Amino acid sequence: MNQYDVAVIGSGPGGYVAAIRCAQLGMKTAIIEKYSNMGGTCLNVGCIPSKALLDSSHHYEEAVKHFADHGIEIPGEVKVNLEKMIARKTQVVDQTSSGIKFLMDKNKVDTYEGIGSFATANQIQIAKNDGTTQTIEAKKIIIATGSKPSSLPFITIDKERIITSTEALKLQEVPKHLLVIGGGVIGLELGQVYRRLGAEVSVIEYMDSIIPTMDGGLGKELTKVLKKQGFKFYTSHKVKEVTRNGNTISVKADDKKGQEVVFEGDYCLVSVGRRPYTDGLNLEAAGVIVNNRGQVEVNDHLQTNVNHIYAIGDVVKGAMLAHKAEEEGVMVAEILAGQKPHIDYNLIPGVVYTWPEVAAVGKTEEQLKEAGIKYKTGQFPMRALGRARASMDIDGFVKILADAETDEVLGVHMIGARVADLIAEAVTAMEFRASAEDIARMSHAHPTYAEAIKEAALAATENRPIHI
Repeated sequence: MNQYDVAVIGSGPGGYVAAIRCAQLGMKTAIIEKYSNMGGTCLNVGCIPSKALLDSSHHYEEAVKHFADHGIEIPGEVKVNLEKMIARKTQVVDQTSSGIKFLMDKNKVDTYEGIGSFATANQIQIAKNDGTTQTIEAKKIIIATGSKPSSLPFITIDKERIITSTEALKLQEVPKHLLVIGGGVIGLELGQVYRRLGAEVSVIEYMDSIIPTMDGGLGKELTKVLKKQGFKFYTSHKVKEVTRNGNTISVKADDKKGQEVVFEGDYCLVSVGRRPYTDGLNLEAAGVIVNNRGQVEVNDHLQTNVNHIYAIGDVVKGAMLAHKAEEEGVMVAEILAGQKPHIDYNLIPGVVYTWPEVAAVGKTEEQLKEAGIKYKTGQFPMRALGRARASMDIDGFVKILADAETDEVLGVHMIGARVADLIAEAVTAMEFRASAEDIARMSHAHPTYAEAIKEAALAATENRPIHI
């Protein structure tokens, strides 16, 4: 039986990063992945493929709607080749997956393909695809099995017309009318892909705003912008029935007045969140406790109730974000090596990769009000930037929330072009506990989108932005 210092179950962003860091710190490490491709949901059916399709569809939309404004004339009709678009996405995924396999080999991490389950608290049985099994033993074990798309109890996902994000990434035709249940990140990103390609898109959301977990101002602005792009939104609608008749999908919902509304389309994307995935792990054999939400219970060191077993990423509490899982993977590896790392969960940024992009870190206005914290607000519109006008990306704003007394930055909320990258400046500033004035006094290159952060900080200090 092969023996290891550490065995990691799951090769998503949390698992493979944990394995690399363990190996870097001198531990003999194994990683177990049930699929033939490494990288988990994020790489194979999540972050990476969705960004590939978002980029491809963005190029198409630019060609159809905006190239002429830039003085670029295309003879003939611009057409979508969905098959080729999906093929490019698959190529990107394959390249990235093989890159992870390379990193495993480079760091001398042993990889096992098959379903890993606990035989005992220290032994993992691996059920391979060829029907054989193998058992390995490890002193420490890290559970990194991630999450799967959630559904509603009365919905039958047929993976043909009633689909999850996994199927939405490989459709063979552009829907005529895509019904999206859930106005969160996944539904909006994939909705925008197919809206750009010509689909009618209706978003049905239970809460009174899209992206309901983010600052309310971001949801309002994104709603306004996406409506201009042709989205239809039905917030405060409680879906109660989804049925299929041939190629027609009917969704019944009650609106905020309790009146029944019926939506019809040819595809329905169910994007109501994700659930922790522990199926087949046989946690009982190890004695690991799972809570009533299906999450593996962990303490502040990501340690389960069984001392030598840890869990990270989507399978534990907290935001289901790839970069959160990566940070946790590094943290556990360093704890195992005797170091004292930490994660400030308040400073894990959240991003929506629509266009305009949405990004945020820290507290929302709603959270500050609820906590009774006195704060100042500084906001600056993207349309006031020379760079935004030059690029014809004028939607959105940057909002900075700072403590009313100390001026410490408590939250930064952005919507606009490239804010997925710009949010790192806010994370850096808040990591060093910067004040709004600190940011306001930093030189930002001109002309850039980043100037909006400086101007918002100026607005938050003494309400003295220069360019509005």
